[in-house]
Amino acid sequence: MTAWISRRLVQALLIVLAMTAIVFVAVNVIGDPVEVLISQDADEMERDRIRQVFGLDQPLWKQYAKFVGEAARGNLGKSFVYGEPTLKVIVERMPATLELAIAAMLLAILLGIPLGLYAGLRPNSCFSRGVMGASILGFSLPTFWVGLLFIMVFAVQLGWLPSTGRGETALVLGVHWSFFTVDGLRHLLLPAVTLALFKISLVIRLTRAGVREVMPQEFIKFARAKGLKESRVIGVHVFKNILIPVVTVMGLEFASLIAFSVVTETIFAWPGMGKLIIDSINKLDRPMIVAYLMMTVVLFVTINLIVDFVYTLLDPRVRIDNSAA
Repeated sequence: MTAWISRRLVQALLIVLAMTAIVFVAVNVIGDPVEVLISQDADEMERDRIRQVFGLDQPLWKQYAKFVGEAARGNLGKSFVYGEPTLKVIVERMPATLELAIAAMLLAILLGIPLGLYAGLRPNSCFSRGVMGASILGFSLPTFWVGLLFIMVFAVQLGWLPSTGRGETALVLGVHWSFFTVDGLRHLLLPAVTLALFKISLVIRLTRAGVREVMPQEFIKFARAKGLKESRVIGVHVFKNILIPVVTVMGLEFASLIAFSVVTETIFAWPGMGKLIIDSINKLDRPMIVAYLMMTVVLFVTINLIVDFVYTLLDPRVRIDNSAA
């Protein structure tokens, strides 16, 4: 196990290093931030001075070498727009995105697994057919359209829920959270449901497929032949086996919720990292864009490592393979 973990860590570091080069080069060949940041009336001398201040007058390889050196010390650059370290600005916005992603993932798990389990155990019932039909809608409807529809119905016409902002927050462990206030939860509900809709459909279909695959297996027949109660057969033998693909996929999906909640945050004016990256792209704030993308890469790599480790705990065959390796 130790050798496997070491090997995976080395692979992760190599991936992150390769992505630094791709991200940095890709961002720095798009547009000229000086043209966006200063007045159009500024002369060429003033433009050159700004480029020197931001280090944009240096060759690209020198800029990249400086970036890697600073990143190794935990500094991903200083924002052109905010005038502060990019990590500081991103960390300030991160709690809003994290609680939105956590709320969406909880909805996906708490609704998707029971519905998928029932649909797999009772595939011919009217309710199961309705659930699977609704899951197709969840895959098909675009997020921006669902968000606008929710705002129109629940915020504008019915007036039940607020349509924008984060609402009142409570300070817990030095961080502001919406989870702990009624007003915050009211503001959180619409964007969380909008973001969770696709994930709920995914969990339903994954769970149903897992149940339909596991039920005919010999160990299920053997468990029933031993006289085990149906609740134990389903709750232990079936449930544990369907968790393997669900955990694998949902781990990566959680990372995508954090990294790609841009549309939802923009529609509901949610002050998280998604809205920050949109504003940074509009203003060509290169350090902020690079820092956001690099944090996204590290997030995906880290969650992938965690998922691999959890997978080994759920599936004994993986542990045996790792020990043999």
